[in-house]
Amino acid sequence: MYLNMSRILQTTAGAMMTMALIAGAQTPATPATAPAPAPADQTSASATAPAAAPAPATADQPAAAPAPLSTFVLTGPLQWLPPATFDAGPLGKIAVNGILTGYSVFQNNPVPGDDSAQATLSNGQIFIQKADGKLQYYIQAGVYTMPTLGVPFVNAQNTLNNFYGPVPVAYLKLQATTSTQFLVGSLPTLMGAESTFTYQNFNIERGIVWNQENAINRGIQVNQTLGKYLSGAVSWNDGYYSNRYSWLSGSVTLTKGPHTLVYDGMGNLGQTVYQTAATPVQNNGYMHAVIYTYTKGPWIISPYFQYGKVPIFPRAGVFKGTSSTGGAINASYAFKSGFSLPARVEYLTSSGSATDGSYNLLGFGAGSGGVTFTATPTYQKGGLYLRSDLALVHATDYTTGAVFGKTGADANQFRGVLEFGYIFGKNITEK
Repeated sequence: MYLNMSRILQTTAGAMMTMALIAGAQTPATPATAPAPAPADQTSASATAPAAAPAPATADQPAAAPAPLSTFVLTGPLQWLPPATFDAGPLGKIAVNGILTGYSVFQNNPVPGDDSAQATLSNGQIFIQKADGKLQYYIQAGVYTMPTLGVPFVNAQNTLNNFYGPVPVAYLKLQATTSTQFLVGSLPTLMGAESTFTYQNFNIERGIVWNQENAINRGIQVNQTLGKYLSGAVSWNDGYYSNRYSWLSGSVTLTKGPHTLVYDGMGNLGQTVYQTAATPVQNNGYMHAVIYTYTKGPWIISPYFQYGKVPIFPRAGVFKGTSSTGGAINASYAFKSGFSLPARVEYLTSSGSATDGSYNLLGFGAGSGGVTFTATPTYQKGGLYLRSDLALVHATDYTTGAVFGKTGADANQFRGVLEFGYIFGKNITEK
């Protein structure tokens, strides 16, 4: 059922985009008030508890301006724009955003098949949602990349072909009550402190800790407000996009003032030998994460811890249970005039050794570890932004031939990444 629903949503995405473009050529109707967006420090895009409905406009108080995407989360300093709103006829009023970005990467010690300098269109996406009423929907479609530290460059076309296709996120949402939501379709994971797409995060490239997690899963999810400060979400899904519905995921969030504390947990209740680029061996394991975020004034500070394990499963090549343990600190300081400086430090290690049958979870060899540092000076003005990653990866306890350089024997890799982007929203309808 979940797969069929996901396919239905993906099939209708093209028609939805066409209707949005047609509507864009018309004079937009007075926008309806959208629900409040998820807080900027919420870690998982789909874990957001329902927001309280805004107060209705009065004769003395005009309708509020459209809010940013209510189902979309930015964990770093980039600011999203309010959507353009259009009357789509029988589909009602829809909210539309878009983004267009490109990035280039320069690195030393490239592995065979990779180059020292490359570039690609990194995002060309449209976001369409109906965020009011009992039955709502969200569709995200287009091209994207997921650049990751320690992983060779992959362009947008190959990312689309090997991962989540041209409609990575699409779901229906039933707003059952003011405190309860049901979602079904292709959903962002509940796991982790970093999100899937470049513009959602502190840094352009995802980190080595993120690379152990899943990103998108298909299934059904329930979001629930549990009190003034507490919210939670539970999902039955296909884990690492495996099309095998045997995963249970959950997230609990405590928010009070500038402080947010999150526990994320997920695990497979079965096992499968099925593997693809989007479905690695980690699909047979389980994972826990604890994330703290402090947001006040110009500061965002978010340390977190993560543990994952893949149990013995010889049919999938795991002859000894292997775990990964690590964490990171994300921090950002916003200066005046649109400048900010995010940075990330990570440490990740895996159990076992190269000689005891442990699985190579990190890619640097069984029993290996890694340390990374990334700084991302950022400038944004309206929908326009420009930023650059300066990143270093250092592998530890690695297997020669499994790390960087022509022979796979270099423990270090430095990257400079430049991303230029433009965010579309209400700015495409303003005169």
